[in-house]
Amino acid sequence: MSGFLKIFGWPILLALVSLIGLVAALIGDGAWDGLSWLCLAAPLAVLVWVLLTRRG
Repeated sequence: MSGFLKIFGWPILLALVSLIGLVAALIGDGAWDGLSWLCLAAPLAVLVWVLLTRRG
């Protein structure tokens, strides 16, 4: 099971965060909008961080 989590742990986490953001955007306004913005921006922030710290 450890090998599975090493490979798929981060993608599963990012998918769950994105799903929470999409549901929060559908549920309501106010704080829900802020939560959806944060959750939907998280995968983009991870992508930028990986591209900037990538060693090539």
